[in-house]
Amino acid sequence: MSRLRTLTRVLVAVVLAVPLLGVTTTGAIAAPLLGGGFVDFGCAHARLHCLGKAIKSPDGPGPLLASMPVGYGPAEIQAAYGLAGRHGEGRTVAIVDAMDAPTAESDLATYRAARGLSPCTSQDGCFRKVNQHGDASPLPAPDFGWAEEISLDLDAVSATCPDCRILLVEADSPDTDPLMTAVDTAAATPGVVAISNSYGGAEDPTITAADIHLDHPGIAITASSGDAGYGVSWPASSPHVTAVGGTTLKKSAGTTRGWAETTWSGSGSGCSALEPKPEWQHDTACAKRTVADVAAVADPKTGLGVYDTYNSCGGGALCDALLALGLAQGADGWVQVGGTSLSSPVVASVYALAGNHVTGAAGPYAHPASLFDVTSGSNGKCGGSYLCTAGAGYDGPTGLGTPNGTGAF
Repeated sequence: MSRLRTLTRVLVAVVLAVPLLGVTTTGAIAAPLLGGGFVDFGCAHARLHCLGKAIKSPDGPGPLLASMPVGYGPAEIQAAYGLAGRHGEGRTVAIVDAMDAPTAESDLATYRAARGLSPCTSQDGCFRKVNQHGDASPLPAPDFGWAEEISLDLDAVSATCPDCRILLVEADSPDTDPLMTAVDTAAATPGVVAISNSYGGAEDPTITAADIHLDHPGIAITASSGDAGYGVSWPASSPHVTAVGGTTLKKSAGTTRGWAETTWSGSGSGCSALEPKPEWQHDTACAKRTVADVAAVADPKTGLGVYDTYNSCGGGALCDALLALGLAQGADGWVQVGGTSLSSPVVASVYALAGNHVTGAAGPYAHPASLFDVTSGSNGKCGGSYLCTAGAGYDGPTGLGTPNGTGAF
């Protein structure tokens, strides 16, 4: 009984403090949500898992929630990567995830309205949600963690390419076969020019047989490089995808670009044990496939503000308190997020803005001058080599660099 009374007092105190969780700034970039570190989305996983992280609440193990937009939005993403004024011209970016996000479309509508973007709905044909076979129903079982991942992916596409159409393909489970079926479905959908995959898992002997599902000439397929620092995950290690690492992106007054990037310590990288080296990759310390190819913002501390309301507690002040304390699942409003789950849909959207028909990551390797080279930071220990340490030119954590307009894509 004493433990119950203690928990009740904590809940009451947090509920009374909930207004402090809201961010009321009206500036383009809200005050950063520093919280108490990062928290994984908690996606249900089997073979593969999502690669997103949210700023953690200082009050418990759950996410730090806000009542107003936080973090970076469309203006910052487009300014940082030289994308302002570019258009998707009706092209479609496909997002492949597992499980269902029941509030995906309504949450996307709230995000776009708050960020001053035009609507993107199923009614106007801009947004579609389908199962792994391309049908509107039946949809997979819902999952609170994957729903947060889906919100991140949809909002990242919206921020990077506001007039792109969006196709959300939901796999039945986070296993290889359902997810690869979803990729094939996305690739077969008219208008799709880029497919983002914000999930990964350890390499094993099954992956080379699954690679055929990532080989769709003329469609750019991106994959998150991982969020655990130095080390390789699949599908980022597939030679058919553009493996996307992560950076810390900050304003830098007085510089020509106005922004500065360093390696995010969580960015995955390294030398594949199984995948062959693509013909367009020429680094010398890895005889097989090297991860990553390019990078974009991934550090949750400099992350994207995302809107998500799918949770296990129904919304409201008490729900927010339960979420912060880790006593409920999901989110209830604005969260500041990152991980290479963010960088993958950003780069997929840059491919869509470029409008070129591509195969693998050959384009960036042919046009490295059209990227911002990231030359500092590390994601782990590898003897100090470029596989885990950023430097001039190619390196594992950030590849050839980050988008500088669309010239490399």
